[in-house]
Amino acid sequence: MVLPPVIFAALAGVFFWGMQRQDPDALPSAIAGKPAPGVQLTQLADYPSFDDATLRDGKVKLVNFFASWCAPCRVEHPNLEAIAERGEVPIYGVNYKDEPAKATAFLEELGNPYSKLGADAKGQMALNWGLYGVPETYVIDGQGKVILRFAGPITERVLNETIRPAIEKAKAETR
Repeated sequence: MVLPPVIFAALAGVFFWGMQRQDPDALPSAIAGKPAPGVQLTQLADYPSFDDATLRDGKVKLVNFFASWCAPCRVEHPNLEAIAERGEVPIYGVNYKDEPAKATAFLEELGNPYSKLGADAKGQMALNWGLYGVPETYVIDGQGKVILRFAGPITERVLNETIRPAIEKAKAETR
């Protein structure tokens, strides 16, 4: 007789705790505030690639996981292009589990906002970074620390309310 009310009270407590988070829709990240995991990429066409040292070069940057087969990646692409055109921060692209020819066609069609990029054909880098799905973007400070992980497409609202404030925070920490 006592067990059902105890189970109900425990569930109610868990639900109440979950509703008190700042953004209940945000996915938690195990690597936020920690050094970015290793970079494991293969060359994608003739595009310049990046490595671990690039993430720790003293400059704030974005790391964006994308794929040609990903519809939300197409939605966010104009916003990545805008960041690149304004020169706000360099964007490093990780092409996730994609066919190289399709990835290249995607970039030729929509434009290439990436300063450097590579392919994660088997998804090992994504696994190490805790990727939930594509698109996913990380704000990295100059020392290579993950300031923010954002899962989902970067819309104008997300750019202004989430990504840019994280970039400013990373710049302040990097100075």
